[in-house]
Amino acid sequence: MSGNVTSLFRGTAAHSPSMAALARESGEAAGAGPVDFCIPCNPYFPTPAMFDEMAGRLREIITYYPSSADTITAELCGLLQLPPQCVAMGNGSTELITWIDHLLVRESLAVPVPTFGRWTDQPMETGKRVDMFPLQEAGGFALDLARYAEFVRARGTRAVVVCNPNNPDGGYLPKQALVGFMDAMADRDLVVIDESFLEFADAEAEPSVVQEAMLRPNVVVLRSLGKNFGLHGIRFGYLVANPALAGRVRAMLPKWNLNSFAEHVVFMLRDHGPEYARSLHQVRRDRLEMAARLSALPGLTVYPSQGNFLFVRLPVGAEGTAVRDRMLTEHRVLVRECGNKIGSSSRFLRLVVRPQADVRRLVSGLEQVLYGAGRGAAVPGPATGTGYSSGTAAVDRLMHETNGSGLRAITARTAGAAAPGFAAAPAPGTGTGTGTGMPLPAAVPVAPAAAAVPGPAPVPQPVPGPQPVPYPGPVPVPHPAPAPQPAPAPVPAPAGYPPPAAYPPTVGPTPPGVPARGGLTAAQVRGTNGLESVPATGWPHAAGMGRAG
Repeated sequence: MSGNVTSLFRGTAAHSPSMAALARESGEAAGAGPVDFCIPCNPYFPTPAMFDEMAGRLREIITYYPSSADTITAELCGLLQLPPQCVAMGNGSTELITWIDHLLVRESLAVPVPTFGRWTDQPMETGKRVDMFPLQEAGGFALDLARYAEFVRARGTRAVVVCNPNNPDGGYLPKQALVGFMDAMADRDLVVIDESFLEFADAEAEPSVVQEAMLRPNVVVLRSLGKNFGLHGIRFGYLVANPALAGRVRAMLPKWNLNSFAEHVVFMLRDHGPEYARSLHQVRRDRLEMAARLSALPGLTVYPSQGNFLFVRLPVGAEGTAVRDRMLTEHRVLVRECGNKIGSSSRFLRLVVRPQADVRRLVSGLEQVLYGAGRGAAVPGPATGTGYSSGTAAVDRLMHETNGSGLRAITARTAGAAAPGFAAAPAPGTGTGTGTGMPLPAAVPVAPAAAAVPGPAPVPQPVPGPQPVPYPGPVPVPHPAPAPQPAPAPVPAPAGYPPPAAYPPTVGPTPPGVPARGGLTAAQVRGTNGLESVPATGWPHAAGMGRAG
């Protein structure tokens, strides 16, 4: 079984194989699959009683057409207290990402990496330029919004994505900071705030920016339902934007793009708000317990998360694909190895938050795989290599080489001075830069369409980089000050963000495949061409679905 099952992972470009594919390959009976720490869904919702109700109506649900998407959307908007004209529901968030790319992204899109793979791969597939802002391991993969704004302006990127919390690391941005970023990006074509995992956050009482998005001409908020409700297989999600943007997407969607299961669940929710709120509260409690247990494993680094998953770095000498395969075949535990995420490597796993009994099984398996007597490390060290890696070697080297210093480090090592298109590295102690984001290249003319497409620059071999600080265990998250009420029109950029006039105007579309003003395209990087108590009553509303309304 081992060879057949683990080979399935090699055929997936940016995701894991489905549970159905794993079950078919292993010959396991339905419901007898591995303990799933891979697929990030809510393990406590729907309740057993809700599943029984759906099972009792299965024949009716799958026999007949669903209602129109407008009918289902109106019911959801009644629960969330949102105007239907500002909402578009899709067959999963990936359908909406596809339409956002086709309809609203013109020539370029900026995205921090690592993140959800469709935000890099979808625009690549339609010939867009993808400007990637590396989240630095040395900084705990935190996103510095001010430096990200500088990055976007320096490259002339027209559309911008922020995932909050981010997948796979679970990094969280306070609502007030995101509102300031949206204002700073008021001159861009589009700003997407992906809140697919925000229901699981507890850093703020009202963390969502959906209300602010409806007032702005260029902001779209994306939200998931399958992850929050523990029903990935139903495929439903929604976006919120001003009526014009939401209407453009809604007009392109088929009349019956939502299935009968999605309709049935949406109409069940009105009677199950308290159960849903309790499920989110339990996931947050489990997250703290799971982080503490994993942090006790020697050499394992656990990064703080506000999602329903934890991002961990394996000890030195352990390689993620080998750990994943052995956990599955020897312990029947499925984990998500992150080597096929741009900006990550096979040293990292994303582990979904699950009940404590499952976590004990996970920890026991990791102890045996990583530290078992007489077995040594899970794999040979990086210098030896392995026969297979699902990671992108260029990104592994890039991120390892430049943690804390960005691409200036590569420039300095390869040229001995500032290369064309990049500012020279600041001298120590000058106070220039923070070392937590991508350095800013000097503005250079965009290559004309007839120019030859440059290939990726050679990357030096990795050298030991700074070690992240191990996760200290549960720490209370400070509550940021309440966000100011948004203005109906864009306001000047807040302090810390560069004004639009400080940058040269965009000079037209960049041909597909041409680097982003000295940066790397996504295709080149891939190596190709192309806890507060929650009341038990009420239904959560849109601005903070994790809280009772």
